[in-house]
Amino acid sequence: MTYAKQILGLVGWLLLSFVAAAIGAVASVQAADFYQQLAQPSWAPPSSVFGPVWSVLYALMGIAAWLAWREGGWRRQRGVLALFVIQLMLNALWSWLFFGWHRGALAFADIVVLWLLIVATVLGFWRVRALAGALLLPYLGWVSFASVLNFAVWHLNPQILG
Repeated sequence: MTYAKQILGLVGWLLLSFVAAAIGAVASVQAADFYQQLAQPSWAPPSSVFGPVWSVLYALMGIAAWLAWREGGWRRQRGVLALFVIQLMLNALWSWLFFGWHRGALAFADIVVLWLLIVATVLGFWRVRALAGALLLPYLGWVSFASVLNFAVWHLNPQILG
């Protein structure tokens, strides 16, 4: 694989990851205000934490996908890369479910399936290239935390989150 193709691949995977971020961000335009209106557990982070954390995580996701892609391209890594794309779509959907449409139960169902897909993607990437799988571990950790937070906030706010 040529150097130029590798650079284009990196840009492409980063772009795909940040497009998913942007789709979720559209639903989250008023997220800070909405989040502050919700009853929250004492351990919930302030809304200002989420943007920087997610920015780093999306960059790591793009790099991880690129590393997997470099091991034979889409043709050889089709299954694990498709899994990555599917989990990215569920990631973007969560913001719409929770912040855009205020559907706490559906957001929780989405994040549980997302968590399972992330685990499968970590394992798949790890088999292709250990570093690619390892780069997704912070994402898995954050989504694990976010799952518990989603459940807690949903149950504390049934009148708002259904």
